[in-house]
Amino acid sequence: MSDDQRQPEPRKGLGFQPSLKGRALRLLSQREHSRAELERKLASHEEVPGELAKALDELQARDFINDGRAVESVVHRRAGKLGAARVKQELAAKGLSGEAVAQAMVALRETELSRAQDVWRKKFGRPPEDAAERAKQMRFLITRGFAAEVVRRVVQGCDDE
Repeated sequence: MSDDQRQPEPRKGLGFQPSLKGRALRLLSQREHSRAELERKLASHEEVPGELAKALDELQARDFINDGRAVESVVHRRAGKLGAARVKQELAAKGLSGEAVAQAMVALRETELSRAQDVWRKKFGRPPEDAAERAKQMRFLITRGFAAEVVRRVVQGCDDE
């Protein structure tokens, strides 16, 4: 081929660029996202001011973005391993707040003891042999977000099981 017949090489990075709505839908297809989360993730792709808000308004109007579902999703995924405090922290980090979060926290606190026992059983499975082991087990559960009173009951009550 002569030099004049060669096709110019495509420049990297200038291929198909999905719209903001397309990017948001791709993220939502992977898992539920809050509106605040999508705004944070997509802000760097916004070329025209207000374009992102318009796209997210449209998706929210069609119920693709639903903060209640996002709360349920986080609770469902994380409640088996974490205490109410850590789940609440994750919900706040995702920009979620309000009545749905409050209701989820009430439900989580009702089941906190049994969830903490399950996590403890899976990790340790046997009562602590000494004070150092007891402290280690308690630290583990506290860092998982379980309430101190619940942790104390689980670690002290493990002899009863």
